[in-house]
Amino acid sequence: MEFQKLFRYFFNPWLVFGAIGIGVALLIATLLLLSWTRMPGATGIEGTAVITVIDLSTATPILPTVTPTEVETPPSTGLPLPPPGDISKDAYVQVIGTGGNGLRLRVGPGLDRDVRLLGVEDEVFLVQDGPIQADSYTWWFLVGPFDEARQGWAVANFLRVVQNP
Repeated sequence: MEFQKLFRYFFNPWLVFGAIGIGVALLIATLLLLSWTRMPGATGIEGTAVITVIDLSTATPILPTVTPTEVETPPSTGLPLPPPGDISKDAYVQVIGTGGNGLRLRVGPGLDRDVRLLGVEDEVFLVQDGPIQADSYTWWFLVGPFDEARQGWAVANFLRVVQNP
């Protein structure tokens, strides 16, 4: 007989239905709380990433240069003459006159040397070595002022000295 009392005490229908009711109420409260705190627009659908590329290149001001009274004429090769101005070590030079094709910077002075990279029109470099005469041209060793990996030997015909790059 004690078993029946114990059974009725633990399995009282009011206690069982009350526990189920409280569980359902807690579940509903949790779901409502999650829906209220959900960020707006978070629908579970992933959007497409948009990337905006901003061109940071700026034109380097070109200062007027003084033209010398006497210019030596290199052998005619179809290339333009070097612009006036004295290129020297530690001077900044700008790539000019390539018609948008870029200036070949080579691993060494000479037309037979491998091309390391192309210097784009109006790009500025720091002169670190030279001049060296090879293949009827004057060659200068150029290094990118902001990226030392951009370096190589270039012909003076496509360089112009610039101040304060």
